[in-house]
Amino acid sequence: MSAECSSYLNADKVLVSGFSCPRAGGDARAVFCCGFQDVKYCCDDPHSFFPYEHSYMWWLSVGALVGLSIAAVVLFAFIITVCVLCYLFISTKPRTKLDTGLSLQMAGKTSC
Repeated sequence: MSAECSSYLNADKVLVSGFSCPRAGGDARAVFCCGFQDVKYCCDDPHSFFPYEHSYMWWLSVGALVGLSIAAVVLFAFIITVCVLCYLFISTKPRTKLDTGLSLQMAGKTSC
């Protein structure tokens, strides 16, 4: 079984001639044409060809970075809020102990 990767223009607009998969000297299991319209290679997964340019993936990466950045800021704000609330809770506790009305005695000593 073999696949044909048609010729294409790479990202630098240079024509790359078509080739057959598997390539000579390459992995014998790489019988499918994979990649993008502007970057093609042989691989072993029949569902790894994407009909758009490789730069499309950069937009996905930028979107993922923006989403992760927003999530990190929200998490950071949550942690800061919890720390401030804990500090306020601890600092507003009364400093004096309440008198329970019980007198404490030392063990082993009798009072006269």
